[in-house]
Amino acid sequence: MATLLITIDLYFDDIAITWTVILWIFLFSAILMMLGQFIHAEKEIHSYSHQLTANKERLTNEIKHRLWAEKSTTEAKTKSQIIDENIPVLLAYFNSDQRCKYHNRIFRKWFGLKADQIDGKLLEEFADDAFTSCIKKHFKDILSGKTVHEERILKSTKGFPYIFTEQYVPHIDSKGRTIGFYTLHTPCAQDKNRLSFKKNGQPGKPAAENSSKDKIQLGTKKHAQSGISPDRIIQAIKGGEFYLYCQKIIPLDANSLSPTQYEILIRMAEEENNLMPPGSFLPLVDQLKMMPQLDRWVASYIVKTLSENAQKCRTVFSLNVAKDTLCDKTFIEFIQDKIQKSKIPPNQLCFEIEELDAKSNLIETMFFTEKIRELGCLVTLCGFSQDSQSVELLKKIKIDFLKIDGIIVCNMIYEHDDLAKVKNINQIARQLNIKTIAELVENKETISKLREIGIHYVQGLGVEKPYPLNNLMAVLQKTANASSISTSPVSPDK
Repeated sequence: MATLLITIDLYFDDIAITWTVILWIFLFSAILMMLGQFIHAEKEIHSYSHQLTANKERLTNEIKHRLWAEKSTTEAKTKSQIIDENIPVLLAYFNSDQRCKYHNRIFRKWFGLKADQIDGKLLEEFADDAFTSCIKKHFKDILSGKTVHEERILKSTKGFPYIFTEQYVPHIDSKGRTIGFYTLHTPCAQDKNRLSFKKNGQPGKPAAENSSKDKIQLGTKKHAQSGISPDRIIQAIKGGEFYLYCQKIIPLDANSLSPTQYEILIRMAEEENNLMPPGSFLPLVDQLKMMPQLDRWVASYIVKTLSENAQKCRTVFSLNVAKDTLCDKTFIEFIQDKIQKSKIPPNQLCFEIEELDAKSNLIETMFFTEKIRELGCLVTLCGFSQDSQSVELLKKIKIDFLKIDGIIVCNMIYEHDDLAKVKNINQIARQLNIKTIAELVENKETISKLREIGIHYVQGLGVEKPYPLNNLMAVLQKTANASSISTSPVSPDK
């Protein structure tokens, strides 16, 4: 239209003005329409741009949440596997066809089988009739969605009888169908004096229920389920029926000249050469107020071991001290007497105190740490978690080592807050001239991060697993013998 108007203006002057005006009107109308379309298009583009920005932010947030969820799931799975592999319970999962899809270490150990010998197998393919009979009996109830509880007696592969508390928990999907079930078998060592057997094989009444007036009665289900009687605990302490294990505490500085450290762990002797973990008997020992006697036995054993291996043993042994032992002032005199008679260097003994015990028994802890360090022994405060009370505690008691709470150490790779806590604890300890120990270290990544932070020592399954103290002494003996042979003069005839 613009071109037409220019042409008329140049060559057709005789065209009526009316047509020219009409053309100009059409031209402006077209321009206005184009402007309207342009403005509408701008609005559409702005709206789409806003929607794209919103979608981008939403997707970014969803990706962050998904990554966080995956990270949390991975962490939870790792922690769950650690727990599953170490809890004293036979744990397994079976599908609706009774094929095993999951099992923990204790479950495999009970049958003496490897993982590939159980994976995907039917229950009766690797378990005997005695073990499977209860599951078969309640299988319909389990598939109907009921959780079944049982208690019975089974014999291990060595023929030793165990009391089993069993649970069968159905796995129900979102549609309400039972697609599998979990089995939890909690074995407890049977006390021969506690149970008798009826002819049908069921547990009967206590055989020696009224045989002794001095027998201590159990007042809680917890002790009844543990399978350990107070009489058994008293007998074990008096007879020294315990085995000591040790776990190495290594320095992160390769050039460190500090002596090797080991934490002493305890196991209780059981029939058939089995050993009970501390969680099976220490709570009962604590309730019976017999921890001071047990701590004395451990200290005596360690002092004797050090005195017998004085020439080859230059290590520091860390002994855990119970809260009742902290309050026993004669314990310090006991340790002093042992050190003087054995003539061992007192700095080879380090006493570990739980932070919670120290807080709840502050006056006794202050007295204990002061007197035990006067003897020349060392002190470790363990389970440190860095709160306001914990920092104040460090100002009131004198210690040589600070052991960081293992839960913080486990999570520091995944949780920024826990990493910050470890850094703060390290900074506080350095200001007070205290050496730091990180416990429950499980992998090389954690070790690397702890070395970067400046932690002095590490301890955990990722460093070295616990093993019998006698094995350590045997290794030290061989090392000492090899050293003496290499330094002894050799005659020309040899």
